[in-house]
Amino acid sequence: MAAVPGFAYASGKAGKGGTREGEAKAGRQAQNLNVQTKIQTTVEGSPKSAKTGSLTPANSNWDPPACWYEPAYSPKQIQAAVKAIRQMKVFGVGDFVGGAFDSYFKEGHPYKDYNLDKQGDGQFWAAAINEKRKDEPEAKSCDKMPFWVRDGETPKEPLAVSPKILAEYAYDELPVPSTEIAMAPEGTTKVNLPTWVWLDRAKFKKVAVTASIPGSGLSATATAEPVSLAIDPGTKDAETYPASGQCPIENGKIGKPRAKGTPADTLPPCGVQYLRSSGDDSYNLQATLTWKISWTSTTGEGGNLPDGEFGSDQDVTVEEIQSINRG
Repeated sequence: MAAVPGFAYASGKAGKGGTREGEAKAGRQAQNLNVQTKIQTTVEGSPKSAKTGSLTPANSNWDPPACWYEPAYSPKQIQAAVKAIRQMKVFGVGDFVGGAFDSYFKEGHPYKDYNLDKQGDGQFWAAAINEKRKDEPEAKSCDKMPFWVRDGETPKEPLAVSPKILAEYAYDELPVPSTEIAMAPEGTTKVNLPTWVWLDRAKFKKVAVTASIPGSGLSATATAEPVSLAIDPGTKDAETYPASGQCPIENGKIGKPRAKGTPADTLPPCGVQYLRSSGDDSYNLQATLTWKISWTSTTGEGGNLPDGEFGSDQDVTVEEIQSINRG
């Protein structure tokens, strides 16, 4: 029997204590069986910044999962879902689709009588789609009909939810603070005047998200830790410090505030020096923070996931230094 597309999307809801709770509902949507994910997420070390965002994988060939299969229906729930579909009388859709599902779940192709004799021994696993990626082609990868899995068994299906998939899902939920850099001078600077750049240490600490499916014993935690700041001045007519434009974390800090009384021409450990005026316009300085991502799980599995990036930009006006002619 051909698989039926059109599953519902994964949609966790924020709960108390930084927890996002999946609605964990099995039912029907239009003419298709569907599942809303049961995955719950909890944030630890939530950033103090009011503005947060999601990481972009530094590895352009990798993305968090677009869909997966997870425990969804008991035999009685499958029976009830098919019965509800049969009640859809518009243009005979209910009988047509219900008949197809009965063939699959009731008449032995491949399941018989909805597996009601196995009630309490396992569940039908169904597809959930990551709402953030629902419009991407990868979201169509989970195109199989719900399949039976006995309790305690691990399905051979590669996209079945696992500690690694939970960790990748948690990666996608990491709330990192916006990369709002501090600068001296701020906003407006002069040609050939070093501009110091640094980050507020209090905002840029480790943050972790734990993803789990209640009742399964499966849980995985993805942890993000800031490692370096990349500066792009927005013009070739500039020099960065260090020359690579990559400001590392040293002693828990990125960059250093310019202390009062520091000579104007002192070079910063992290910063930029513009060599040409921006004229009537401004340069768009981009600051991108790289986060190292690691993961652990209740099964002992773990490792690293691709680094994540999150940045921001701001306009910098660069003025000529006005010379004064004395007569």
